[in-house]
Amino acid sequence: MANCIVNYGFSAFILFVWMAINIFLFVYFYFFYDLGPQFFYTRHLLGSALPWARAPAAVLNFNCMLILLPVCRNLLSLLRGSFVRCSRTMRKQLDKNLTFHKLVAYMIALMTAVHTIAHLFNLERYNNSRQGLDDELSTALSDLADTENTTYLNPVRITNLDPQQIPTYFAFTTIAGLTGVVITLALILIITSSMEVIRRSYFEVFWYTHHLFIIFFAGLVFHGAGRIVRSQQRTNPPHNTTFCKDHPDDWGQIPECPIPQFAGGFPQTWMYVIGPMVIYLCERLVRFIRYMQRVQYKKIVMRPSKVLELQLIKNGFKMDVGQYVFVNCPAISQLEWHPFTMTSAPEEDFFSVHIRSAGDWTDKLIEIMKKVPEGGEGPKLGVDGPFGTASEDVFDYEVSMLIGAGIGVTPFASILKSIWYKFKDSDPKLRTRKIYFYWLCRETHAFEWFADLLQVLEKEMEERGMGDFLTYKLYLTGWDQSHATHVMVHFDKDTDVVTGLKQKTHYGRPIWDKEFEQVRKENPTSIVGTFLCGPEALGKVLEKKCAKYSDVDPRKTRFYFNKENF
Repeated sequence: MANCIVNYGFSAFILFVWMAINIFLFVYFYFFYDLGPQFFYTRHLLGSALPWARAPAAVLNFNCMLILLPVCRNLLSLLRGSFVRCSRTMRKQLDKNLTFHKLVAYMIALMTAVHTIAHLFNLERYNNSRQGLDDELSTALSDLADTENTTYLNPVRITNLDPQQIPTYFAFTTIAGLTGVVITLALILIITSSMEVIRRSYFEVFWYTHHLFIIFFAGLVFHGAGRIVRSQQRTNPPHNTTFCKDHPDDWGQIPECPIPQFAGGFPQTWMYVIGPMVIYLCERLVRFIRYMQRVQYKKIVMRPSKVLELQLIKNGFKMDVGQYVFVNCPAISQLEWHPFTMTSAPEEDFFSVHIRSAGDWTDKLIEIMKKVPEGGEGPKLGVDGPFGTASEDVFDYEVSMLIGAGIGVTPFASILKSIWYKFKDSDPKLRTRKIYFYWLCRETHAFEWFADLLQVLEKEMEERGMGDFLTYKLYLTGWDQSHATHVMVHFDKDTDVVTGLKQKTHYGRPIWDKEFEQVRKENPTSIVGTFLCGPEALGKVLEKKCAKYSDVDPRKTRFYFNKENF
């Protein structure tokens, strides 16, 4: 339990607070509409579907207020440390912004479903009451109106249509009905296109449909203006519901029973979402300004395994290790922005990204860059960033475990380069005393572009008598028979046949229990930062290992898990 608190404590607390607010809002507004005397006649018409429609609406308002904030990258970067230096625990929580964004989205989807189903029952009850199919009181309430048509209770006012067509007519001709249909359709498209299989295989579909959030929020702001749920207003003399509900024929005839007056509630959704919408508009404005700033090419390099390296220059651009940028190429798409971790070090006079062929957009970009003559200027690029990630905190730990899978090695390229510069300049601020680096790759060619950097570091550490500072292990998870034969023939060489490094390549996958046990044994009193840039499945494994091997005693080894999230 104590190990879990070390790694999950604050996240669990945030989740608990969020769920507690959701539950409180649901329960409070459920009983507000289920027991409130001003809704006595409304409940008579609608029954229990009234609180079941209104309670989810309150939860929806709260979560629609939150949904945009986790994707305001510049706001998160500001909070994370660009200007305000947050604690390590808070920064770890900010790195889980997309996870929280998804949780809020799931809650919105669930509450939308409940809200919609309940209102479908409400509409059916309204229609039946309007047709005189229910009791005498329901018919009397549905017939209420005045010359301005403002004090009615039943929003279904039309009577000259086929009763079967009235619900459809109501859905597409009223503010509440039409905006409800639009909001629901937009939400369905957003959620279905966000599924992992679609997001990975058809990113463009995910990207474009996600921008239906504009329509969603526009409809949301106007949805409450329909005011279809109406409450009883005070009259002089007051309307005694306890007595008058049994004497609808006497309404307006005796002092105890003046005709009841009803009005819709003031729309409140806009008050919840206006603040986040303004923040998001500012976010998009900042992105546009950055997009307009010129980006120059320093070098374009095609690496093995269909990896493109772009070395770029932009005025006023300052980065830290492990940060990422969003890249846009108008020649491919004016709207699409894709995240890439920077592989350059802050000490260099340019910033670089390595882009692997992984879809239509990256394939097109690589094809365009292949046609650029050596030393030539590539197509216009827009760059938004840099933005902070978990890897940015690597130098806050005395001991760090860096784990990259495939192209996921990119943030660690930046870190290792920066370490080389810090040693070269004898930086006194470097507090890190030990780094364990693991790289898992499926094919041998993927190691080539990174091996040069490791060779330089290997030589630098030896010259300074710090060979133990960097322990690195490269794992090849895929090979064929010819490669295996080649390795066996050259097994006795001093350097690895794949990378040319003194450290030999391992074949297969790491035994993580063995690796964590070794790190804990070599660092018995250290806080170890474990950083991953790789698949979700590996992240779950490493997160469990961090909890398993963290000691309850704060004076002994503790592992803190950090993962890149885009």
